[in-house]
Amino acid sequence: MVKHNNVIPNEHFKKDWQNYVKTWFNQPARKTRRRSARQAKAVKVFPRPAGKLRPQIHGQTLKYNMILREGRGFSLEELKAAGIPKILAPTIGIAVDHRRRNSSLEGLQANVQRLKTFKDKLIVFPRRARKTKAGDSSPEELAAATKVQSQVLPVASEKAAVEIVKVTEEMQSFNAYAKLRLEGTSRRLLGARLKRAAEAEKEERK
Repeated sequence: MVKHNNVIPNEHFKKDWQNYVKTWFNQPARKTRRRSARQAKAVKVFPRPAGKLRPQIHGQTLKYNMILREGRGFSLEELKAAGIPKILAPTIGIAVDHRRRNSSLEGLQANVQRLKTFKDKLIVFPRRARKTKAGDSSPEELAAATKVQSQVLPVASEKAAVEIVKVTEEMQSFNAYAKLRLEGTSRRLLGARLKRAAEAEKEERK
């Protein structure tokens, strides 16, 4: 508790506020800089694609889990199932995330198939033009190679097919609310009804 006749605190924190304001007037210039950096990188790594192959995953939370998007990297289990060593994967343009775990068999199979498709389309250039090693592509494949301009195997969300049916009189007369109430009541009274039936059967035996 404050004692004596002290001055009431009245700090003036608004002094020179304009020196501490964060502005974003450089956003358009940063956008241009990022784009030119991507173009420079694409030229530098030619004929390799500028991006890496990433897994397809479902978005987090109930709101976004129906959306497919690119993840950070493939799990070690997915690489093992596709027959790609984890040390080789980053050298051929495959992103690896050793912390990721597979929570569903469907997601694992989808990403393994994604890796196999990439492996079939992959063309490995030799480090030296006159000296080829095991795993390098043939001269015919090297001659027919083209650069990937967009994302590597972009992820596309599949929309479920909508079935169009004709509305019948039975559909119109169906009362969903009453049906749900009836099912809820039946579920709630199931134990009591079974007990009553067992007691009635016991009385009949007597």
